Amino acid sequence: MSGRRWQLVVGGALAATSALFYLVQYELFGDAKSVCQGLMSNLAFLPVYVLFATMMLDTMLRKREKAVLLKKLNMVIGVFYTEVGTMLLEKFTKFDRNADTLGQSLRDGRSWTEADFVRLAEALKRHPYSVDCALSEMDALRGFLLEKRAFLLGLLTNPNLLEHDTFTDLLWAVFHLVEELAHRAPGYRPAGADADHLSNDIRRAYTLMASDWLAYMHHLKADYPYLFSLALRTNPFDSSARPELS
Repeated sequence: MSGRRWQLVVGGALAATSALFYLVQYELFGDAKSVCQGLMSNLAFLPVYVLFATMMLDTMLRKREKAVLLKKLNMVIGVFYTEVGTMLLEKFTKFDRNADTLGQSLRDGRSWTEADFVRLAEALKRHPYSVDCALSEMDALRGFLLEKRAFLLGLLTNPNLLEHDTFTDLLWAVFHLVEELAHRAPGYRPAGADADHLSNDIRRAYTLMASDWLAYMHHLKADYPYLFSLALRTNPFDSSARPELS
């Protein structure tokens, strides 16, 4: 049955049912005036009924659409951390003089509660990200990011990410770092103002990714405990983390 025909059949059935009830009322009470008054009264309130029904339906549809969109966004974010994010964070920590302090805060995730996630989110905001591009191999970072360049560009063209400002900012920060490093020759050793500039680019991406990683972990713990377990065993902030179960 086509959609149009289905609507006509249902509409006709409802109208016939309504007419039947008014006919029964008339047969029982024999008062056409009261039947007409009741009909007019119902018609008078019909716009109000339609308004409330439309508002309720719109609210329900918006909630459903938001839930579906959030699920899609979390899937994209999960792919990002699987393909790039976790390994990139591990590389970023090698440029951070205070990475050990951060690692101590983000260990033992199995016991994290809702209050712990709030506390850790604040701790990440206060963490002094002391990034120096001379502390680790820039060539290794450059090679990794250039290898993932096409993947990152594909994420940036995903229309669903337009609804997630924080993650979009994160991607732009990472992609800007990719472009900066792409314009440096292999084996280049930054110094002076250029070293400060690249250190600041790393810090920008690192800071955004650290906070977003914690939010992603919160999502996994709530909805996908088995993925949360693996994410803890590959924790980029914990140098002692191992994927194998002991």
